[in-house]
Amino acid sequence: MSMLTVAGLQKRFGERKLFDDVSITLLRGERVGLVGPNGAGKTTLLKVVLGQEQPDAGEVSFIRGTRFGYLPQESEPAGNELVLDIAVPHEHEHDGQFVAKAKQILASLGFKQGDFHRPARELSGGWVMRAHLARLLAEEPDLLMLDEPTNHLDLETLLWFQDYLRSYPGAILLISHDREFLNQLCTHVAELRQSRLLRYTGNYDQYLEQRAATEATLVATAKAQQREIDRLQLFVDRFRAKNTKATQAQSKLKQIERLKEELVETPEGPEATVGFRFPQPQRSGLKVITLENVKFGYGSSLTPALTHPMGEGVPSDSVKHPASRLIYENLNFVAERGQRIVLVGPNGAGKSTLLKLLAGVLEPQAGVRKLGHNARSGYFAQHRSAMLDPKRTVLEEALDTPQRVTEQFVRTVLGSFLFRGDDVFKSVSVLSGGEKSRLALVKLLLDPPNLLLMDEPTTHLDLASVDALIEALQPFEGTLIFISHDVHFIRALSNHVVRVEAGQLRHFTGGYQYYLDKTSQSARTALTSSGSDALPRVQSDRQVSPIASRKELKRLEAEQRQQRSRKRQKIQQRITVLEAEIAELETRERELTAELEKPETYTTGGRAMQINRELLEIHERLPVATAEWEAAAGELATV
Repeated sequence: MSMLTVAGLQKRFGERKLFDDVSITLLRGERVGLVGPNGAGKTTLLKVVLGQEQPDAGEVSFIRGTRFGYLPQESEPAGNELVLDIAVPHEHEHDGQFVAKAKQILASLGFKQGDFHRPARELSGGWVMRAHLARLLAEEPDLLMLDEPTNHLDLETLLWFQDYLRSYPGAILLISHDREFLNQLCTHVAELRQSRLLRYTGNYDQYLEQRAATEATLVATAKAQQREIDRLQLFVDRFRAKNTKATQAQSKLKQIERLKEELVETPEGPEATVGFRFPQPQRSGLKVITLENVKFGYGSSLTPALTHPMGEGVPSDSVKHPASRLIYENLNFVAERGQRIVLVGPNGAGKSTLLKLLAGVLEPQAGVRKLGHNARSGYFAQHRSAMLDPKRTVLEEALDTPQRVTEQFVRTVLGSFLFRGDDVFKSVSVLSGGEKSRLALVKLLLDPPNLLLMDEPTTHLDLASVDALIEALQPFEGTLIFISHDVHFIRALSNHVVRVEAGQLRHFTGGYQYYLDKTSQSARTALTSSGSDALPRVQSDRQVSPIASRKELKRLEAEQRQQRSRKRQKIQQRITVLEAEIAELETRERELTAELEKPETYTTGGRAMQINRELLEIHERLPVATAEWEAAAGELATV
C-alpha cells in the first residue's frame, strides 16, 4: 500500500503552468529524489504535498496515521529558543531517551556540548538548519521530506548524514543538487520538467541513462511520424487536383490529421552547458604559495576580527579562552603550479581558516605567507558580495572585466549560472545571497587568477550549473585550492587531497578515491595491529581454497562488526553516565545559585561559605565532564 498518493495535480502562477496532471505514489522504504531545472516547481510541489499551498486541481492523500517531517531550504529567523529547544520539542523534553538521541545527533552534526544551551539567534542560518535537522532525525517520521538538506553541511558531516539516511526506516522524498548524494541514497528519481512528472527506477546516474534512452526513442518515433506525414502530404499535393485521385487525396489528408494528433512530443533540448574555454591566467612559477611556520588562533588580541564557525562574529565558550582556540602552530604548506587541492577534515578543524590564510584574508600571528613568482590569488568565499556594485545590473557587473569578451559570450556564461533571459537586467541590489554568490563566481571565472581559492563554490547551483562549473574549471591551467561537500565536484577536479585535523595537515598525492583508499587501508591496518583487540590475521603462506577464503573473510567481518558493536555500547554507556552527571551538576548549580540569592541564606552561620565551596567544586568538574562527553560523542560518531 502506498504511504503517499499524489493524483492529477495542477498548479499555475498567473500565466505560467507549473504542474499539469502530476501523479506519483510513494511506498514504505522508498527514497525518491525530486529533480529538475531551477524554477521547475520542485519546492512548490513539496509545499502542495504538505498542504502549505493548494493545487488548482488534483488531490494529495496519506495512509491513515502517517507521520511526516519537512526540512525547508531556509528556516524561519531564530528567536530566543536554545539549540536544544529546537532539537527537542516540548512534547519530548521529559523523555530521556529522546533527549539523549537528539544530543547524539546534534554532536554528529557538529555541535559541541557547550552549544546546546546557546540561543539560536547567535548562530548562522546554516547551524539553525542543522538543529532542525537533528529534531527531524530524532523524531524519525514515517515520511521524511527534505529540500536541499546538504546545502549547509561540510563534507564529513554530509558523509555521516548520508550513512545515517541509508539505514533510515521510513520513506524519503528529497530535493538535492548533489549528484553523489542522490546516487548513494535514491531508489527512484522523479523528474519535474515541462510541467510533467516522470518517475524512473534507480539512482541519479541510472536515471540519466534511462532518460537518454527514452528521449532517443521519442526523437526516433517523432522523426518516423514526420516522415510518414511528409510522404502522405507529397501524395496529396500531387494528386489533389486530379478527379481520379481526389478521393484518395482526401483519405490521405484524414490520415495526416490523425498522425498529427498522435505526434509524439519530443523533449526540450539539453540544458545549457558552457561549451567554450574561459580565459586562461598568466603562468606562475612552480611554487605558487608558501606558508612557513605560521601560527594562528581565534581569541587572541593579535586577531582584529573574530568570526566563530557557528555565527558571524559571535563568541562562544571556545572563543573566550585564547589557548582553547589556537588553530595552527608551526604550520607549513606549499602549493605548486597545476595542483588541484581539496581540503577535507572534520567540522571546525580549520579548513576555512587555512583557505583565508592562503588568500591573505587573515594575517598570520607568526610566520609568513609568500606568493610565488607571477602568482595572483583570487578568493571565493561562501558569502561573497563585497566585490559587486549594487548600482549595476547583473550584465553590467559581469561585463566589468579586463578580459576582451563579447556581450554574447558573457550572457552565455551568465545563462550557465542561472541568469537567463531578463534576469541579466536585474539590479545587483535586489539579488538574493545565492544570486550574488553566483554572479561573483562568474566574475571570477571571466578574469581568473592563477591561484584560485574557493570555499563551497557549488552552493546555490543546480545540477546543470555544477556541471558547467566543472567544465569551466577542468581546462583551468592555474592552481586550484578548494573546500566542497559535493563529492561529484571533488572527484571531477581534485588531484591532491589535504586532510586538516587538530592543527595538522596530512597530504595525499592523488585524487579523492586515492584518499579514500589510503585512509580505509590505514584504518584496516590499525585494526589488525591494535594488540589484544586485534582481529586474527589470515596467514598468507598457506594455500586456502576460494570458498575457505570467503568463509574466513566473512568470519573476520563478523568479528569486526561485533567488536564495533561492543565498542559502541561501551562508549554509549559512558555518554549516558556523563550526561546524567552533567545534568545533575547543572541542576545543583541552579539550586545553589538560587539559594545564594535568598536573604535568609546569610542568617545561618557558615551556609553561604558552604554553598560557595560546593559551587567551586561544580565549576571545576563541569567543564571536565563536558570535555569528556564531547570526546566520547566524537569517538562514537567515528566507530
